[in-house]
Formats: sequence, C-alpha cells, structure tokens
Amino acid sequence: METKDEHSALDPASADPRARPGAAGITRGVRRYLHARGLTSVTEAGLANGRRADILALDRDGRLWIIEVKSSRADFLSDHKWPDYAPFCDAFSFAVDQAFPQSLLPADAGVLVADAYDAMEVRPAPSRPLAPARRKALLLRFARLAAERLHRLDDPDLPS
Repeated sequence: METKDEHSALDPASADPRARPGAAGITRGVRRYLHARGLTSVTEAGLANGRRADILALDRDGRLWIIEVKSSRADFLSDHKWPDYAPFCDAFSFAVDQAFPQSLLPADAGVLVADAYDAMEVRPAPSRPLAPARRKALLLRFARLAAERLHRLDDPDLPS
C-alpha cells in the first residue's frame, strides 16, 4: 500500500503544494529568505509607471527592494521590462533557481538563488537610494496593498 509520501513522489500532481516548481517556488523561497532576515514583502506590486514588481520587500529602515523572479532562460530573454523597476527601489535583484545560467544576468543587479524553501544571496544588490518623495509614495502603496490583501482574506466577498 502506498503512503501519501510515496504517492507524492510518484505523482507530481499530488506533491506537497508548498514545493511549487518554477516561478511560484522561487517566489516562495525568496519570501521565506526575506522574512528570516526581518523584511516583509508583497507580490505583484503595481508601480506608478504601470509595471508590476514580482516581489517588493521592505526592511525595518524603510528601504525598498524589488526582486524580479526569472524561472528560465526563455523567461529572462523574453522580458525586457525589468530596467523599468530601478527608479522604484533602493535595490534591485533577480531571483532564479539553481539551474538558471547566471551569466545572463546583468552585473549591476543582485542575484538570489532559490527553491521553494529558501534562497541564498549570491550577489548583493547595489544600493541606489530613492528620493524621499518617491519613497513616501511607495511606502503608502506598499501599506495599502498589504492592508487590502489582508482585508480580502478576512472578507473574500468584499466588493471591488
């Protein structure tokens, strides 16, 4: 008789949902890494220029870090939006899995290597301090997005 764990190993569809493959797994691991270091984060954060950051993280000092998740070489080569994120963060990094060819990533960005459980910073993100007015606008956007998502968890039927 198969145990649940044996069945999961045989059937990827029934695998532990926390062990997500691809971008979802990378995102989860990065967010766990950030949390362990005292940062909080939101995903799919809209920016004033119409772009959407995969992960927007906030440290205790109010610094903002955007992390762009790339799940494959093709994903990186087909996406040319990431340079538009730099004006909206103090630091910018890419998050990839261990198989990703890191030589493709620009030298002026940080690099995190992640799986669904954790991440490791292999190249720190250069610091580019935000202007105070932009920081304030981004902090308000971050707070409102986080509060709205918490409210929707409490009341999924909340009208838009």
